[in-house]
Amino acid sequence: MHYCLSRISTLKSFLFFLLLFSFMSFNAEAQILGAPAENEEKEEEIPEDALGRRSPRGTVIGFIDAMADRNYSRAARYLEFSNASNQKEREEIVKVLLNLLDQGGDILPYSLISNNPEGRTDDNLDQDTDRIGSVSADGEVIDILLVQTKDENAYPVWLFSEESLSEIASLTLDKTVFVNRIMPGFLQNRIWGGVPAGQWIIAVLLIILSYALAWAVISFISFLLPRIVKAAKKDPVSGIIGALKLPLMLYAAVWVFVIFSRNMGLSIIIRQKFSVLIILTGIAALLILLWRLSDFLGKYSQQKMILRGNPAGVSIVLFLQRAAKIAIVIFGVIAILGILGIDVTTGLAALGIGGIALALGAQKTIENFVGSVTLIADRPIRVGDFCRVGEITGTVEKIGVRSTRIRTLDRTLVTIPNGAFSSDTIENYAYRDKFRFNSIINFRYETSPDQLRFLLAELRKVLYSHPKVFDDPARIRFIGFGASSLDIEIFAYLNALDYNDFLEIREDLMLLMMDVVERSGTDFAFPSQTLYFAKDAGLSREKGEIAENQVKKWREKGEMPIPKYSEEQIEALRSSLDYPPEGSVTRKGTPEN
Repeated sequence: MHYCLSRISTLKSFLFFLLLFSFMSFNAEAQILGAPAENEEKEEEIPEDALGRRSPRGTVIGFIDAMADRNYSRAARYLEFSNASNQKEREEIVKVLLNLLDQGGDILPYSLISNNPEGRTDDNLDQDTDRIGSVSADGEVIDILLVQTKDENAYPVWLFSEESLSEIASLTLDKTVFVNRIMPGFLQNRIWGGVPAGQWIIAVLLIILSYALAWAVISFISFLLPRIVKAAKKDPVSGIIGALKLPLMLYAAVWVFVIFSRNMGLSIIIRQKFSVLIILTGIAALLILLWRLSDFLGKYSQQKMILRGNPAGVSIVLFLQRAAKIAIVIFGVIAILGILGIDVTTGLAALGIGGIALALGAQKTIENFVGSVTLIADRPIRVGDFCRVGEITGTVEKIGVRSTRIRTLDRTLVTIPNGAFSSDTIENYAYRDKFRFNSIINFRYETSPDQLRFLLAELRKVLYSHPKVFDDPARIRFIGFGASSLDIEIFAYLNALDYNDFLEIREDLMLLMMDVVERSGTDFAFPSQTLYFAKDAGLSREKGEIAENQVKKWREKGEMPIPKYSEEQIEALRSSLDYPPEGSVTRKGTPEN
């Protein structure tokens, strides 16, 4: 019931934000589309040009359409003239330009030509000049430029520049292009769309031939590659090669068709008609590539997660795979609509507003999902790890898409949202390579200095001798005078498999240290005051004398291990103690060193 109420609350929030942003968007649009302010000067509106010459793309489309209709007088109106004195000369220049474009010229696809009245502003040309193609003849390449000028009503229009036309007029033309030489006469006389019917047939045959040639080359490479490169037989390389195969075929087919159609002299009218198809094929190839890669990477990642025993990772991979495919579809639709000349600005604005509303309504859900991705990617914890997250200590039982579950020391189950989990401090005990042994031992004030030296030397001997104690750091120091004791600090790292093993080793060390204290003749201090009403046994005089005599011998021989043992002494003591100790149950069956 609580879960349902939570979902209903989230849905209400989402709808509220969606309505709010829709209202704001409508308000802003109404203000933009409304009447201008009284103090704002109204700009003069430029009327539409009957020939569509207000933008570079409109000029190129109008010129190609006029050539397709074989209306050379209309086509001449797209060219900039100042020296051509009569209409006949202008039409002759139009025919020369058309023939040069057919014989090896090239015009950019319509979608790549600017549709703005100002033209392109990101090229290296003048502000009123755009490059839309090139022609080549006599071993020379000439750029085809459009310039912005004024029409008879002093409105801006784009025309083929007179500079380009004068250079083109000086070129030598071939009598016939290759495609016309191989075409039967009856196909040349029949005109379809301003072009001989035979050229349309040849264009279709070129498309089929280009794809067949691309298929043969790519298939041969994909067949040969695994036999040359061994890694190409195994994932992930083999999967990536499989995903690349069809997109590369499409790209290769497009390039083969473009090269063949240009070199064979296929009419520029046909090539421009097919330019949209070429661009759409390139976009389709890219979308297919992204789609196939998302499929392969999703399946490959799922297999890895299953092998690692991580079901939460599988869920996240599936979610990311679906999100990637949705993004690919949206990107493809926007790109295709843009190529077809449909304005997608309004749609993108609506998607942006909807995305903001969705993000605000599902903020916590997105935060938890991002936290899940962080946990899967960084892997600070795994199922079965003993860790501490904030104030919670326990064993990780499940890492889900929304939350992580921890079994505490009290055997309760705590569920933490992944958003909060990934942003909190995580201490993972499972990755601990050493266990710290740190303790302070308090001795009675009746302990003599030599007894204290004996304790320091013998306690260090225990550390240096034990095989489960790391050499560095392993220290025992007299650190100060307490309120009711003389304090010695023990600090070392133990080589243990897990926490239970650490407790066993620490227990053994503490028992060995108690033996040293008992031999020293002193005793542990109590954090309390002691009142003596009768004479007690006191300290052992005999054991105290033994400890003091031992220190005296060390002094006489120059072997006092204070303030520290020498390297030779440490080497001689290393691993000389028996562990597990003699008489221990775990010592049975242990091979002798």
